[in-house]
This record gives sequence, C-alpha cells and structure tokens, in this order.
Amino acid sequence: MMLTGNMKITINDKRKIFAIQEEFNNLFPFLKIEFYSKSQKQGGASSKKAFELSSKTLSDCRTIHKSGHITVTPQMTVASLEKNFNDVFGLSVQVFRKSGRLWLETTVTDSWTLEDQNHQGELLSKSYAEKGNKK
Repeated sequence: MMLTGNMKITINDKRKIFAIQEEFNNLFPFLKIEFYSKSQKQGGASSKKAFELSSKTLSDCRTIHKSGHITVTPQMTVASLEKNFNDVFGLSVQVFRKSGRLWLETTVTDSWTLEDQNHQGELLSKSYAEKGNKK
C-alpha cells in the first residue's frame, strides 16, 4: 500500500499522548509511537519508562516546552522522526512496527522510511493472519 500525504502533528503542553498516537496510527496503521520519560540512547533499546497512561499530557514527558508542529511524511526515516521530536520539543519517542500480534521496536531499522516500515508491518501481519487461518 503506497502512502500519500503529509501530516502535521500539533505539539503543545495540553495535548494528550493518545491523541498524537491516534493521529500517527491513522496515517501508518502498522506502526505505533510510544512516548518515554527519559531519552533513550542513540540506536539502543528504549528505557522501560514508557508512559503507560496515554491519557497524560505532553507536558508530563517533555523537556522543551514550546508549541509548534512536526510534519510527518511517509518518506522520512524513523530516525529522523524520533530526532525531530527530541531536538525540537524535548520528547523522547520510539516507533514500533506490527509483526503479527507483536509490536517490535524499529531500532535496527531506524534508517528505513516510515512508509517502508509500515509496508513491512503490513506484510508481516498478513503473513501471520494467513498462517493462523491454515491451522
């Protein structure tokens, strides 16, 4: 599935985490974005301090409290998206890709575009569903 269109995510202290997650998932149905309380090491696995309560606001998990927008395009890499959230708004995020019933961190494939990640998630999920139907 080819993805088209860009998305502008509004960032301010009052936005709820779940609202941003929903916006992102609408454009990339086989990806999800998680917010963390501390910045993870570059290229490493995320700290387990993910914000479990997606009803929290962005002000609860960011270090730079300015308002603005992040433009998300299918052609941008995961690394670029995560870096933009961190550098511009002090938000530590990690993208995950769906693989059947599991969500996998994309740390090894952060150089892939969001579109490629989403497509791979779609293929893995369809493959899993087809195997499940054969049993």
